[in-house]
Amino acid sequence: MSTLIEKYKSSVIDILQKEIGYKNTHQIPKITKVVINVGAGEAIQNVKCLDVIQEYIGEIAGQKPIVRKAKKSIAGFKLREGMPIGVKVTLRRQRMYDFLERLINTTLPRVRDFNGISAKAFDGAGNYTLGIKEQLVFPEVNYEKIDQVRGMNITIVTTAKSDDEARLLLSSLGLPFRKS
Repeated sequence: MSTLIEKYKSSVIDILQKEIGYKNTHQIPKITKVVINVGAGEAIQNVKCLDVIQEYIGEIAGQKPIVRKAKKSIAGFKLREGMPIGVKVTLRRQRMYDFLERLINTTLPRVRDFNGISAKAFDGAGNYTLGIKEQLVFPEVNYEKIDQVRGMNITIVTTAKSDDEARLLLSSLGLPFRKS
């Protein structure tokens, strides 16, 4: 079992129950899923780039990603409805906790000039989105196979009712927020 899950079950529940003041342990916020998304604008001219993106996202997540298609046409971008435009993977349960543990303990410390993640990237409903500028910070990615440096968005979806509850949950799990 992941050490992040063990940490959540032991100390995080106690911390959140004391800080927030919930009587019932089922009211305490939890992480429900983690979504990794890579948008590839160059897929309009070169659809083959999505294969490379799918491969490295699959290595990072440990799960096969799906190709996302455009929902509507945008003439200025030469984009038609239904064209493949990005790659997404949704992690739940054990894979989610394993990914978060690798993100916190291995990947984020490898980011150049890293001094914490922004505490302002919450959406108002308790979900947090983190942007990573290059996929090379993940140790699973093979440097020789990368044709172009691409970024990704990592969204952590929680059951928290507010951003403050979600921030408390994520910081008690070990996400290194920047000191404002």
